[in-house]
Amino acid sequence: MATSQPTPAARNVVLTGFMGTGKTTVGRLLATTLDAEFVDTDDIIVERHGPIAEIFSDQGEGAFRSMERDVAAELGAQTGLVISTGGRMMLDATCVEMLESTGRVFCLAADPQEILRRVMGDGEGPARPLLAGPDPAERVLSLLRERAEGYGRFEQIATDDRPPADVCEDIASRL
Repeated sequence: MATSQPTPAARNVVLTGFMGTGKTTVGRLLATTLDAEFVDTDDIIVERHGPIAEIFSDQGEGAFRSMERDVAAELGAQTGLVISTGGRMMLDATCVEMLESTGRVFCLAADPQEILRRVMGDGEGPARPLLAGPDPAERVLSLLRERAEGYGRFEQIATDDRPPADVCEDIASRL
């Protein structure tokens, strides 16, 4: 007996990629386009556990990653969602397994300079724990190199020099 897969309309759409690539902005538009519910994994964690920067400083990155796995398990058991993930969430094999079981994953990508411009201009730049330090530009490059293989396993969607509506339309046309 074959296991049944959700119909394409019921499957989740999972957006992953580095911070500042447009996952939340595009995700909200895509949810409206698809008449689906939008969820942001970081927002769920903040709602339940407090600010991410505080989780990192008080409990450590390991605790945060455990929270991500819990959220992935919860969302992977649902369908009809557009899910925006934290930048490292889909580099965790457990999260991938849970979210790919009911969803199609797209990786949003942008040039490192564009990412830095976006995250430093969004009012959250200094609050992003992974960019703390004297040289955020070098940190972006280093993290992108470190994550390239993990991100590369998913279907890529470039967001440089493209309005979010165009990126949304691109993803919707691939479903």
